[in-house]
Amino acid sequence: MRLTCLFILFFPALAAADPVQISGPQGPLEAEQIAVKGAAHAVVIIPGSGQTDRDGNSLELGISTDAYRLLADGLAERGVASLRIDKRGFYGSAKAIVDPNDITISAYAKDTRDWVRYASGLAPCVWIAGHSEGGLVALVAAQKSPESLCGLILMATPGRPIGQLMIEQFEANPANAPLMPELRTIVADLEAGKSRDPVSVTPVLQPLFSAGLQRYMIDLFSYDPVSLAKEWQGLTLIIQGDKDIQVRPRDANLLKEALPQAHQVTLAGGTHMLKAAVAGNPFATYANPALPLHEVLVPDIVRFLEETSKRE
Repeated sequence: MRLTCLFILFFPALAAADPVQISGPQGPLEAEQIAVKGAAHAVVIIPGSGQTDRDGNSLELGISTDAYRLLADGLAERGVASLRIDKRGFYGSAKAIVDPNDITISAYAKDTRDWVRYASGLAPCVWIAGHSEGGLVALVAAQKSPESLCGLILMATPGRPIGQLMIEQFEANPANAPLMPELRTIVADLEAGKSRDPVSVTPVLQPLFSAGLQRYMIDLFSYDPVSLAKEWQGLTLIIQGDKDIQVRPRDANLLKEALPQAHQVTLAGGTHMLKAAVAGNPFATYANPALPLHEVLVPDIVRFLEETSKRE
């Protein structure tokens, strides 16, 4: 019993994660909060594309990573509070909007700013950590910066318009060669603000280009991350894995050129899921939540936050 008491004295209990809600457009928005007593920093974690939940998983896409949960837990262990959100229309935020495809990046950005304001109750300095498409949302949200926003953490964030990235990702698989001419014309139409009748699309591509998704893509494809980045003068951390098969190191470099004040971190052997690649299995980090985050990810984020505190 005495030994147990000693462990309690010297190893404080891990911070608990609690669901919290704020008002959304038609119903509540929900996030998972980890409050840390005396925290100087809080991080609002914005998910990537599609039906990615607050933990970094997507049943729709067969992705199971727990990356955002692991990130929040790792930050809490080092004294940083966090909110990891469910996007409007999905999971805990399902009632915030009737049709989850009836959405725009600017609407996601508004929700993000609202979460930043809420997170100011967790710590005086709030950061938006956007992953993949969530990094684009972070850049848009920062254009109307809430008072408590200290800066951005851009994790595997595209540096080129998403339509271009979509074409590149499809081209990477030789099996997609027969589909590429049609895909390029569809993307070009969406970039020009024109939709297609989903029935006219090759059946294998139809799930990607439903009427609702096309509405969203027309908005999504209109954004240039570099142009947005040039408008942001605040503190920024850019994080990119050099084994990422979705967003390339080139994208991080483009963002760094647009954000000369940014600090850039390369995850050696890191994948899009912010974990170390598994030799011989390029999709392991997409499907095994037991795999840990890349070993430098959390320490480098915390170091960056602490260094910014010293400069203030």
